[in-house]
Amino acid sequence: MTTTAFSDSVPYQSPLLERAGAAEAQTTGSAIDAAGVAWHYGNPLGEQRKAHQSTVVVDRSHRRVIKVDGPDAGPFLHNLLSQKLDEVPSGFSAAALDLDIQGHILHHIDLSRLGTAFYLDLPADQAPSFLDFLQRMIFWSQVEIAEVDLAVLTILGNSIEIPDDLAPVVVRTVDWTTLPRLDVLIERTELISAVDKLLKAGVELAGLMAFTAERVRAMEPEKSADLDSKSIPHEVPAWIGRGDHPGAVHLEKGCYRGQETVARVENLGRSPRVLVMFQVDGSAPEDPTPGSVITAGIGGRSVGRLGTVVHDCDFGPIALGLLKRSALTADNLSVDEIAIMVDPTAIPHEDESKAGREAINRFRGK
Repeated sequence: MTTTAFSDSVPYQSPLLERAGAAEAQTTGSAIDAAGVAWHYGNPLGEQRKAHQSTVVVDRSHRRVIKVDGPDAGPFLHNLLSQKLDEVPSGFSAAALDLDIQGHILHHIDLSRLGTAFYLDLPADQAPSFLDFLQRMIFWSQVEIAEVDLAVLTILGNSIEIPDDLAPVVVRTVDWTTLPRLDVLIERTELISAVDKLLKAGVELAGLMAFTAERVRAMEPEKSADLDSKSIPHEVPAWIGRGDHPGAVHLEKGCYRGQETVARVENLGRSPRVLVMFQVDGSAPEDPTPGSVITAGIGGRSVGRLGTVVHDCDFGPIALGLLKRSALTADNLSVDEIAIMVDPTAIPHEDESKAGREAINRFRGK
């Protein structure tokens, strides 16, 4: 296997933490994947604002990258993951999920194809188990699987241009509903040089806090922070591929573990919970704790689970959370005695018609 910057005994530290003003995230009590990179560089809200005014680059080199190559790489991944990958062209990019047999989410991956190879990046804590799973599933497939020492940089803004001398291994356009986003995978040894070239081209450096705030706005969950062991794909509407949006789940393919749950929910019903964005009471002395129970009403009945909490340059404190559908319009939502409110734009507007349910009703003469 290719030697990488990650070690079981030594925590990863990005060299960009040596930049002026760099402050590492305080991850104690939080499941947000932020260890080893800068949370901000001295101006956290201003850095996110810059992303809306111009262009910023965010160091996400704490993620790990796995390369799957060989004649069978496409069909091999197609049979294991929720994304349709058997015949995608070079340059294709999307997300994908690895599910267990009940359809619960085990791994969430961003991926790109370049030639015959697929590059898959995911949070560091998910990489060892995912790599082990892939290697155990090779059997007779003609594939080579190894972790490679690439670093992920994310560029956010409205005028993204890659300098000619940057020489990235992979450039991936991500289908977000907020700011335009480009993920660039480069040789880790070129991390500092690549950032300097982007800064010279007019891009500004921003910390992971800016990226996290935009991720919450885009309602893209991070598995360790925003989901739990019971989470299924339909709890995240943006992950279901529809029309020109590839999402992370292709609805017209089968033959992967957990597919039965995806098909059943898609055709017969809806997930009991759904991921939404919350506005958080900014007058509270402390932010609510990720993983806390969301309650509703005077009696404080449990209606959900809070995930990522972050301060946004426009909205103040915002958060993601899994909420029971029955509580989407509930009054008096709170967590840790702090008032929260479902952002009206985050309430899903899904097609109520279900092909499977309609077929059953026709069979029953309804």
